[in-house]
Amino acid sequence: MPEQGAVHRYTVNCSLLFRELPLLERPAAARAAGFEAVEFWWPFPDAAPSAKQVADFEHAIMDAGVQLTALNFFAGELPGPDRGVLSWPTRSREFLENLPVVAGIGERLGCLLFNALYGNHLDGLAPGVQDALAIENLVLAAEAVAPFGGTVLVEPLSGVPSYPLRTADDGLRVVEQVRSAGATNIALLADFYHLAVNGEDVDALIAAHSPNFGHIQIADAPGRGMPGSGTLPLRRWIAQSYAQGYRGTVGLEYMAELDPFSWLKRPS
Repeated sequence: MPEQGAVHRYTVNCSLLFRELPLLERPAAARAAGFEAVEFWWPFPDAAPSAKQVADFEHAIMDAGVQLTALNFFAGELPGPDRGVLSWPTRSREFLENLPVVAGIGERLGCLLFNALYGNHLDGLAPGVQDALAIENLVLAAEAVAPFGGTVLVEPLSGVPSYPLRTADDGLRVVEQVRSAGATNIALLADFYHLAVNGEDVDALIAAHSPNFGHIQIADAPGRGMPGSGTLPLRRWIAQSYAQGYRGTVGLEYMAELDPFSWLKRPS
């Protein structure tokens, strides 16, 4: 069982954990492991899945008795080469078609956090063109989830040089641009794994911005495994974030096949 209070603090990313199970069985597996909350990347291959696909997903969450805390907007092939489509002129229509589907799931399940991956910069297209489109689509995303209190998340990522948001400052700059365009329900997703791999001073980031984090996700480095499998001081960073005013959950977004929550049983 997770450490005392962990079920209230941690949310299990069921797109990376329990991968040995069919996707719709993973929320129940998280509940059986002692957790009360889950999060997902976009759980369908298409931006606009069928009504039955959506209903089956929602029933898997509700039947498991867990809270869906965060959901990605459609991001193309993930994991894979896309990492978002909202800044791609040729795929912007897919993102727009996805907005009411995401908003519907969020409103029905009480999910309030929605990760909008920016998309890689494309060869032969001026970055400014993509950046302008990204801001426009992020405003529309924020407007889509605003009626029920939703917040759009902007996430810096590691591993792909063509993904333009790599540092917290990159993400915060986009957040401010969207806010300046009139949508205030947007915030930084602080994924400590991606930020640390990219060389971010995570301690300084926590001290400066943790009360305003929209969400936190964790994995250890190298390897993107569970905490304790690498060298990152994840327990300390989590504790510092809460001490500095963070009030959200922490997404367990790592890869582990055997006993993926054993680190929670170890002394801090």
